[in-house]
Amino acid sequence: MVLQEPKRHPDHVYFIESGLVSLRIVASGSFLETAVIGHRGAVGASLLVGAHLSTHQSVVLFPGSAHRIRVEDLCRVMTEYPEIRKQLFQYVQALTLHCAHTGLCGVRHDREKRLASWLCLASDALGAQVLPVTHDCLSSALGLRRAGVTETLTRFEKQGLIRKMRGVLQIDGRKGLEQTACGCYKLISDAYA
Repeated sequence: MVLQEPKRHPDHVYFIESGLVSLRIVASGSFLETAVIGHRGAVGASLLVGAHLSTHQSVVLFPGSAHRIRVEDLCRVMTEYPEIRKQLFQYVQALTLHCAHTGLCGVRHDREKRLASWLCLASDALGAQVLPVTHDCLSSALGLRRAGVTETLTRFEKQGLIRKMRGVLQIDGRKGLEQTACGCYKLISDAYA
């Protein structure tokens, strides 16, 4: 399900309760995932800091539930309750850092580090150690060859970091996966904390 399209004024902000949403830049028929948004996030919150059009496409990766509120209603609530505005602005700042580091990670870090970071971030966003994700999904999200994703996941499995099952990855060695991840994971995780 597509929650928001680029270059359009969205009507709602979605507060994710469960599931996972992919925030993507779309150009010339291809996309690059810039962040994943889960139970601690809000899709469309960047509009609250002055943007009038969505710059990203927001697509549900893993089904779940969310609360939605009309943008105008949320703006009114933020005026009445400055603490809500402060919390949302802090979230938008963390999300912006997430997007920026994803770009840096994509050009500076190797496949193993990027994949470990994505798995840790997705696990954090879902609040779960079992991720309903395919090799194709990971390949598309990270802009990597599917064969390279499969090779890296097989190596992670041999190291006891994950277990692969059809359409599902289970994280068994979370600490080891975090150690394998690049420094972007820690920076992004700390920003959300």
